[in-house]
Amino acid sequence: MASEATENKATAVVADANKPQVVAAADGVKAEDAVVKQDSVAGSSSDVVMDDDEKSKMLRATRQLEFYFADANLPYDKFMWTLHTANPEHWVPISTVASFKRMREFSPLGLDWVANALKTISTELEIDETNTKVRRKTEVTEPKGQFERSIYAKGFGEEVPGLQRKLEEFFNQYGRTNAVRMRREEETKQFKGSVFVEFDSASTVEKFLNADPKPSWNGQELLIMTKEAYCEMKIKEKGITGKNAVLRKQNMAGGRGFNAFKEMAAQKSGSRDKDNKPKDRPKPEVWLEFLGNRIRVYDEDGGTIKPDELPFVKGASLKFEGVEGDVSFDEVKGPLKERYTRAPFVKYNKGDTWGLVGFDRALSEEDIAYVKENIKILGSKEVTWTIPDEETEKAFQTERATGAAKRVMGFANKSEQGSRGGRGGRGGRGRGGRGRGRGGRGGRGGRDSRAGDSTSADATKNDDTQAGDKRKRAVEPDGGPDVGVRNQSIPLVQSAKKTKVEGGAGDS
Repeated sequence: MASEATENKATAVVADANKPQVVAAADGVKAEDAVVKQDSVAGSSSDVVMDDDEKSKMLRATRQLEFYFADANLPYDKFMWTLHTANPEHWVPISTVASFKRMREFSPLGLDWVANALKTISTELEIDETNTKVRRKTEVTEPKGQFERSIYAKGFGEEVPGLQRKLEEFFNQYGRTNAVRMRREEETKQFKGSVFVEFDSASTVEKFLNADPKPSWNGQELLIMTKEAYCEMKIKEKGITGKNAVLRKQNMAGGRGFNAFKEMAAQKSGSRDKDNKPKDRPKPEVWLEFLGNRIRVYDEDGGTIKPDELPFVKGASLKFEGVEGDVSFDEVKGPLKERYTRAPFVKYNKGDTWGLVGFDRALSEEDIAYVKENIKILGSKEVTWTIPDEETEKAFQTERATGAAKRVMGFANKSEQGSRGGRGGRGGRGRGGRGRGRGGRGGRGGRDSRAGDSTSADATKNDDTQAGDKRKRAVEPDGGPDVGVRNQSIPLVQSAKKTKVEGGAGDS
């Protein structure tokens, strides 16, 4: 548990992320034969043979990042698309995409490790000369035939930890998959026990549907059919006929979520500007209420703050030490609900012996005593509570404010769109074949922000909700229960001549 996080109503996974036998399909490099060329700090280079575990990690990290930028995800993932179009040359900070939940298992290895994995393995992505940004090597193109290459499968029971990865492994045994989307109830976000799977070819669909023995899960045969057959079945069950049936099928096949290609078409038609907004409408300033201070949020990288504009509030954090194994965030938040109306922000990396808890105000001696008295045990181990040193607390508060800034920017964009009379966004990608809940990055946070016609938007109720609680990073494909905001304004893709990058993918 690298950090608290929420995921989309439907989810997607990177194809073959757990098949370490192929590192670079384009040139046939085998993972077991992979050699990493690393530059030392001193500037010399040497060939370092990786062990199997290292190769597997690098491959999984690379495939996951490639999925975020893939044609099957990027143009249908509002947050990722925002990142992609924020820079004229489409560079995206590695630190941002590496913070998504499906990437957090690699956090302890550092950003340089992630950059090196991409340069060593990826044929789809390239790294800039500073080793801090990543982008696609090719222009985005609209994928075709997703509906025809998708299937429906039911019979997976209740959701359990690690189910998403198990589903990936299960379907990958039949052939390469572009996405596996766990289907969820609209309101409760409870897993329905069924999935939509997009394979990379029609032949793989046939292989799966005609498998002998038939696909089964935990000894029980699955109900399987094409996505098209499922849509027709549901239309018939609802008694929809004639033109309405045709429209309903088109809707189920095409989806109602974000689509960058449709957004660009609307912009080209002249009805909207490059930010997908009515022309000549001034963009309001966005402000964040954080630890009693009002902070300006800038519209860069999906929402940022300037660290020098963030006042430091001493004593608004506590550090716990002495844990072993794993800690549930509920173990921390549960006992504090009665005293603190706003849930604290918890930062803890699985396997660490310590963690940080951030509150919405400076703590009194009574507050500290309350925490120590009510949370003596975490992960079955007795813990000690202390106030972190000033440097640690400052960095922690900056991290909290940065995450909150991205959420409030998402709220503001959604509210602005809603005030114009548009849909305002329902969140979620629940359409099926193209599937809007692939986990990419939706807006950041809940669905109740209202900016109206004012010239600023304040996150008075969401200033530092845990990055996992409400925060929709680029909502990763891992089957989580929550839904990202999917309707913030998106700028038109700007085709830009890419500068040749030294040390790019493959130039190890």
